[in-house]
Amino acid sequence: MHAPFEVISGSIRCELGEGLWWSVREQALYWVDILGQALHRCSPAERALRSWSVPQKIGWVIERRDRPGFIAGLQSGFVELQLDPFEIRPLIDPEPELPGNRMNDAKADSRGRIWAGTMDAEIRNVSGSLYRLDPNLQVTRIDSGYLVTNGPAFSPADDVMYHTDTGVGVVYRFDVTAAGEAINKQPFITFEEEWGKPDGMTVDAEGALWIAHWGGGRVSRFTPDGRLDHVIRLPASRLTNCVFGGTHLDRLFVTSAAQGCADEPLAGATFEVDPGVRGLPPRCFGG
Repeated sequence: MHAPFEVISGSIRCELGEGLWWSVREQALYWVDILGQALHRCSPAERALRSWSVPQKIGWVIERRDRPGFIAGLQSGFVELQLDPFEIRPLIDPEPELPGNRMNDAKADSRGRIWAGTMDAEIRNVSGSLYRLDPNLQVTRIDSGYLVTNGPAFSPADDVMYHTDTGVGVVYRFDVTAAGEAINKQPFITFEEEWGKPDGMTVDAEGALWIAHWGGGRVSRFTPDGRLDHVIRLPASRLTNCVFGGTHLDRLFVTSAAQGCADEPLAGATFEVDPGVRGLPPRCFGG
């Protein structure tokens, strides 16, 4: 049985919806279509939609804390992005030796650092890595050996990071130091076959981890000790990401993919549901 939901994206159906961002200062939701090479914005209060075409595959956008605009992850790496007028300025490509890789998912922590994963765009090679972009624009490779990077997500205290390899169906747990080290990597949740694969994630104010299920048609809540606690089912099998938003951060927005789902009328839509808990305030890039 599906949970009560709203479709906030109108007629927009993303080939591969991803990269959700809730803007507190705009009270608006942003998300991307990786394969459709587009950025979308919706103000839930107004239900007003805007879209921008992007010249490359785009994985995510994260607002800058102290200035207008965003940092975004494109096929070619980290870029600065402004919308009015639309402008993209390259910052750094962390993998110039891997032109077939692209950026896939990212989050910022409370210290204003962006943690972002890369992957083989054709999903053939285990060539993905996790990077940390500091406010001074220094990039550090944190971990490697991923087929499909997803997440990451941080605990309320910012001392735990969850990061996923969707390709193998495992969510990993790291301890994170104040200096930005990710240590003590351990498997945290291994998805059962009937669940699909773990995709994008977010953490609520109680420290529980919410995971979108690719191929599972649901979003699940797991307690900090890894116990399955709650399931929200939605009418799209390939759910890709989730984020808390709304005035009180008590709404959950979920993206999906239309790719490979021609028989699903709502595949590729972006959904809004009541999760029954509140999320954490979004963390912006500090540079």
